Amino acid sequence: MQKVCIFTGARPNFVKVAPIIRAIEKTEGICYHLIYAGREDDPTLEDSLFDDLQMPRPDIFLGVDCENLNELTGKVMSAFEQYLEEHETDTVIVVDDLASTMAAAIVTKKRGLRLAHLVAGTRSFDIRMPKEINRLVIDGLSDLLFTAGASSNNIATREGAEMHKIFMVGNILMDSLRFNHDRWQRPACLEGIEDGQYLVFTINRKALLADKENLQRMLAVISEVAADIPVIAPLRPSVSAQLSTLNSQLLTLTSLPYLEFGYLTSHAKGIITDSGNVAEEATFNHVPCITLNSYTEHIETVKQGTNELVGEDADMLRIALGKMVAGEWKTGSLPDRWDGRSAERIVQILLS
Repeated sequence: MQKVCIFTGARPNFVKVAPIIRAIEKTEGICYHLIYAGREDDPTLEDSLFDDLQMPRPDIFLGVDCENLNELTGKVMSAFEQYLEEHETDTVIVVDDLASTMAAAIVTKKRGLRLAHLVAGTRSFDIRMPKEINRLVIDGLSDLLFTAGASSNNIATREGAEMHKIFMVGNILMDSLRFNHDRWQRPACLEGIEDGQYLVFTINRKALLADKENLQRMLAVISEVAADIPVIAPLRPSVSAQLSTLNSQLLTLTSLPYLEFGYLTSHAKGIITDSGNVAEEATFNHVPCITLNSYTEHIETVKQGTNELVGEDADMLRIALGKMVAGEWKTGSLPDRWDGRSAERIVQILLS
């Protein structure tokens, strides 16, 4: 029996591991434990999240909760090592690029266990970003690099990863979209608004929120160019509070449950976001997407998909948003293996 530990460090990780759990539960010869680095009463892990994803809550909560990344790394290493001492494990799967993810990766290899990195080979090429350092460390330690596309494969190869370690399994987010396609729930905020006749705006990046003057310019562009179109902004309470001090015509609301957010973004006329995950999902849903960043970890969303990068430039945003509102957006296509079957490939690789 192959014993797998799936390690998660933050709420978005669960959307990516839910398909793997479903695939494991359908397969003989493999079992799993789901671990979460944080507290059991973490307010971001509402019960509806696990109900929406049709997955169980974590088996183990390490209980680590602190703001300082170096302190968090040390505490996760200590707690996760204790878990591994008490539970026989063959393979540890870590997700994305958090400090807690890196901590779990280091402990896994120190104990001589097989390490698999989900969403490997993603880079911003900005070494000043803490997450970029985490990515380099995790990929360098991993025995199995599960990548989303050819560009990530190329990055891993250039950095010296052996070919037999690299597996292009596709984008795991698409598995959740495919699984939940018929389960989306129309949110109450769309009452009186037709599908395809509204825009969605999300923002979360600290650097973008910190420059209030530039953010005000960008919000002014959105209000001006999309003057006749509702712009719906599901935001975390802290972000909503920050934007409330600025002049905008956004219809702001608190973060939506997963199934409602999925409906909102998949039926939008277009999306403006600083989230890579939201941009990837827009490509799968063939929804026009403007990303408020100068890079993307998955360039496929730009080269093949519906995504366009405008950085933090209000003038570039004005041009792109004008095309979006006028219905003059490019036609996108699905990148290779973004077909909603990544989890099946991953489980077969774990068993091979």
